[in-house]
Amino acid sequence: MSKALWITSFALAAVLLTAIVLETRVLLGFDSVLWVVLLVAVAALWVAAVVRLRVHRAVVVAAVVLAPALVVTGGGSWLVAQNLASASRASGTDALWMGHAWVDGRRSRSDVDALVARVREARFRDLFVHSGPLRDDGSLDPALRPTARDLLGQLHRVLPGVRVQAWLGNVVDEGRMKLADPATRARIVESGRQVLDDGFGGVHYNFEPVPEGDRDLLETLSSAREMTKSRARVLSVSANQIEPVRGTNFVGQTLRGKPHWWSATYIGEVAGRVDQIAVMSYDSGIPVEAAYAGYLRAQTRIALQVVPPEVDLLVGVPAYHDGPMHTAAETVAAAVKGIRLGVVPGRRVGAAVYVDFAATPEDWAQYLAGWVR
Repeated sequence: MSKALWITSFALAAVLLTAIVLETRVLLGFDSVLWVVLLVAVAALWVAAVVRLRVHRAVVVAAVVLAPALVVTGGGSWLVAQNLASASRASGTDALWMGHAWVDGRRSRSDVDALVARVREARFRDLFVHSGPLRDDGSLDPALRPTARDLLGQLHRVLPGVRVQAWLGNVVDEGRMKLADPATRARIVESGRQVLDDGFGGVHYNFEPVPEGDRDLLETLSSAREMTKSRARVLSVSANQIEPVRGTNFVGQTLRGKPHWWSATYIGEVAGRVDQIAVMSYDSGIPVEAAYAGYLRAQTRIALQVVPPEVDLLVGVPAYHDGPMHTAAETVAAAVKGIRLGVVPGRRVGAAVYVDFAATPEDWAQYLAGWVR
C-alpha cells in the first residue's frame, strides 16, 4: 500500500475514533475532561501514525495542522450518522414562546381565538408570554402588561388545562443587570410575585448571557423557587445549550464573544432549582440539516441524564428565520426529529417552539407532522 493510501486510512480512522468517543460520552453521560483528553489522543495518534511513515517534513506539518480538522469532521460525521437510528414517538408536555403583543393591547379577540385553535391543535401545555423585560435593577414596570389579566381570563376560560407563564428576563452584562447584587436578585423575585398576582400560572425566567457555572443565577433561582412554591405555581427557566464535551464552552465563547454552552453538570444544578427547564438548542451555527438533527439528539440525551425526573425537560425548536448563528439547517423538522431520536423509555421530553410571531405555515406543518401526529 502506498504512503498516500496509508495516510488516507489513518485520516478515516481518526474520524471514526472521534465519532466513537463522542457517542460513548453521550451514552455514558458523565461530565468529565476525560472526553477532551481522548479527543486530543485521537489527534495525537493521527500525527504519530503519519510520522511513522517517514514522510517529508512538510507532510508531517500538514498532518499537525489537519489534526483539529479531522476531529471536527469526526464530530460532524457522528451527528449526521445519528439520523440512521430509529426515532421514538413524541411523549412530551410542550410549550410555545409568545411575543409581547399579547399583553400590551396589540392583539384582538380574533387573535386570541386563532391562538386557542393553534394551542389545541398543537397540544401545548405551557405558554411563555413575554411580560417584561425586567429593568436592569430587577424590577418590573407594570405598564408593560396592561392587558395581561384580560388575556389570562380569556385563556383560562377556554383552555383550562394550559398553564400561561410570564416570560421575564434581561441582559446580564457589564452596565446592565447584575445577578451578583443581592438587591437585584430580591427585586427579580418580587417581579415574579407581581406577575403571579396577575393570575399567571408560573414564571419563566430568561437571563442571557450567563456564563458556565455562574452561582448568582443559582441563588436567584433558589430564592424564586421558594416564592413560587409558596404560591403553588411553576418556576421555569431557559438554559444554554449543553457542551458536547468539557471545555467546548471556551470555543463557543471565543467564536461568539459570549457564553454559548453550559456543562452538563451545571445544567443539572440549574434544573435542580426549578420545576421546568427549556434548553435553547438553536443558533448552533450547524450548516447541515442532518447534523442539526443529530445535535438535538445529543442535547436531548445528555439533558435527560442530568435533569431530575420530576423536572419537566423542554428542548427548543427554532421557528424563526434570522440571527447570526441561525442557519438554514435549523429547521423545525430537523429539530423535532432530533428530539425524538434522543427520547429514552420512561422519560417525557417536551418541545418548546420559539417563537409564535415568527413561525411560518411551513414551520407549523413540520411541527404537526413531525411531533404532534
